[in-house]
Amino acid sequence: MLKIGVFDSGMGGISVLNECYRRLDGVSYVFYADTDNVPYGDKSNSQIFKYTKNAFDFLLGQGVSAIVIACNTATSVAVARLRSIYYAREGLSIIGMEPAVKPAVETAKKRIMVTATPVTLREAKLKNLIDKVDSLHRVDMMPLPGLVKFAEKEQFEGDEVEAYLRECFEDTDVEKYSSVVLGCTHFVYFKPVFRKIFGNDIVLIDGAEGTVRHLGNLLNANSPDDVYGSGITLKRAEDYNKLPVYPETEYFMSGRFATDDEKAHIGRMHARIQKMIDDGSFFN
Repeated sequence: MLKIGVFDSGMGGISVLNECYRRLDGVSYVFYADTDNVPYGDKSNSQIFKYTKNAFDFLLGQGVSAIVIACNTATSVAVARLRSIYYAREGLSIIGMEPAVKPAVETAKKRIMVTATPVTLREAKLKNLIDKVDSLHRVDMMPLPGLVKFAEKEQFEGDEVEAYLRECFEDTDVEKYSSVVLGCTHFVYFKPVFRKIFGNDIVLIDGAEGTVRHLGNLLNANSPDDVYGSGITLKRAEDYNKLPVYPETEYFMSGRFATDDEKAHIGRMHARIQKMIDDGSFFN
């Protein structure tokens, strides 16, 4: 069975792994969270590249055939160099993540707020993307580094989280916005709080679905009824909301096996996604 690596600076990447579980059959996974060094959003570019390359070398040692960088910050800093290193040497498929600005621009009726870590927002990769797709200049940006720390502590709602977001957006006229781009995999867990700030009609867009669809295309994933080809299939759309059957997954934290406590933490991150799906706050 094909083995896919999923890498993030911390536990936010579980949201992307969960998306993989819901959309693809016929693959196994190795999840690597660099919890010793999270958050990446306040690190230097050289540090981020070093940490990301260490994760790649480790995942290759586990026999993965493709790596999903489930971290917008690591993608913005390191993906170009990593592709030049590992594709030439290993033929490795590398799928990065970037804030989903393009679909937001294509569908937004009003202004668009792009949220991410400070590193993602300052890098040329995002600026070039916005220059390319935002011809009407409707995109604004907001760094939200505190959400990464809240997510790592599993503090997804409550007065402190809401107060943090309200303070960040206190000078923002939220009525001018129809879409918010969640440009960090940690931010997905806070969809209910974003709706409190921007209203229930706000469209929240993250990059997980597009990233996993891209992964499926690279793996030549077939339709659910196609039993030929790669042996990897796309799940039926009507099955998305169901609690996924977790495929074989190995979990590592900064190069060591996850402890029982860390596995329990991972389980709660998966459960948070399911809770939002069940209560209707996950979807627009």
